[in-house]
Amino acid sequence: MTTLGEALALVFDPYNLLVMLLAGLFGLFVGAMPGLTATMATALLVPVTFFMSPEPAIAAIVTATAMAIYAGDIPGALVRIPGTPASAAYVEDSYRMTLRGEAATVLGAGLVFSVIGGIFGSVVLALAAPAIAEFALNFSSFEYFWLALLGLSCAVFISTGSPVKGIVSVLLGLFLGTVGIDPTAGHPRFTFGNVELMGGVSLIPTMIGMFAVSEILRWVTSSRAVLSAGVRQVGNVFRGQLGLLRRYWRSTLRSAVIGTGIGALPGAGADIAAWVTYATEKKLSKTPEKFGTGYIEGVTAPSTANNASLGGAWIPALVFGIPGDSITAIVIGVLYMKGMNPGPMIMLERPELLYAIFITFIVANLLLLPLGYAAIRLFGLILAVPREVLMPLILIFCVVGSFAINNSVFGVGLMLAMGVVGYLMEENGFPIAPAILGLVLGGMIEANFLTSMMKADGHLAGFFARPVAALLGLANLLVWGWVLVSALRRPARVASGAAPPP
Repeated sequence: MTTLGEALALVFDPYNLLVMLLAGLFGLFVGAMPGLTATMATALLVPVTFFMSPEPAIAAIVTATAMAIYAGDIPGALVRIPGTPASAAYVEDSYRMTLRGEAATVLGAGLVFSVIGGIFGSVVLALAAPAIAEFALNFSSFEYFWLALLGLSCAVFISTGSPVKGIVSVLLGLFLGTVGIDPTAGHPRFTFGNVELMGGVSLIPTMIGMFAVSEILRWVTSSRAVLSAGVRQVGNVFRGQLGLLRRYWRSTLRSAVIGTGIGALPGAGADIAAWVTYATEKKLSKTPEKFGTGYIEGVTAPSTANNASLGGAWIPALVFGIPGDSITAIVIGVLYMKGMNPGPMIMLERPELLYAIFITFIVANLLLLPLGYAAIRLFGLILAVPREVLMPLILIFCVVGSFAINNSVFGVGLMLAMGVVGYLMEENGFPIAPAILGLVLGGMIEANFLTSMMKADGHLAGFFARPVAALLGLANLLVWGWVLVSALRRPARVASGAAPPP
């Protein structure tokens, strides 16, 4: 009880609360700006933490991350430009709801369900950290290969319209993922002698281009010069949220569990949690055809999962010193900088700090409610600006975000090129989301496949030798079988005069 009291005193110290407030405002700004990710917000905070003790330093990172992940939903819903990769999975549903005049509902749902997911992940972090971290630690390259492949297979469910066009989009993403240095031979691939491509196609400029620049190009080439009334007037974002929670409580609980579980796996993160959860809920839904058309469940589920994954990602980081994502990798560096080695001994040496981190997660997510609401109102004021002024400003932020990734003009050129590609894809019915997912997971799939093949001496049976790997492999086979059966049944239904399945 003394340890808990010390932890509460650390968290509710006035200086610590001030740091959390300022870090929260900073995280909201960064997350809402296209190209400025939650990871970037964390990285920008590191120099500031030099002058802080461990408690406020960790509190600043926790608060800024939670705010940034949610803030990415705001521009995604209002102008179809996801502020962070974690918001890209459900940007189509949220934006279409906004165009129907339901901006208040979708923004309120994103806020409320993000808080629910964040608190759930925090509770799991506090109660089940050792057990979940031990399970995640047992994953080898076989399990990671099947997990990444399962996430890629989910692109079939995420994409709307023709499955063939969805597969083509995935293949484009996988091709972009092969650009750069071969992970095994060390030979450059598809770089055409350009040194900038040696490190591969950067995700952030690609995502900004395909989502943001393509939207700007679409606006330029269309006759729509102003936002709809539904976009300009946000309204009361909390109205009806309790009813949504009652209606989708099973989906919310399931998404929180999935998000926390994926977050606890080293190398995964909020974006993968959002993609997988979206696909899972679409598969389990009684009305899967509504996903991608402006369906509220397509927003509530991944919003819950991506914030729940934040707490999950800290489980292996704190207990074993293994980062769950890029953010916790930075956190581990901060802990080492403060002379605190993350790992099992931290529970014995500094238990009050560990409890303080758990409490900080809960406080940060509760703080998200008022600060998130303020961010929505502020962004609504920004949208009062005519599009002729707003779109060039958005393009400037996109250019800054793309340049800031590697401090290179090449990132800006890549963003513009991908904007043209994204515009042409959507104009011809090819979805963008699977291409982004292919780029995110392509490197992970290739690296773990090659490593696993070397471990198994080239025998594919080795991919099913471990129990968890066999279960994940079976899940992949079931997904592919379902897609194949659906594709074969579609022509039969059309021939018999029945409506084709969505």
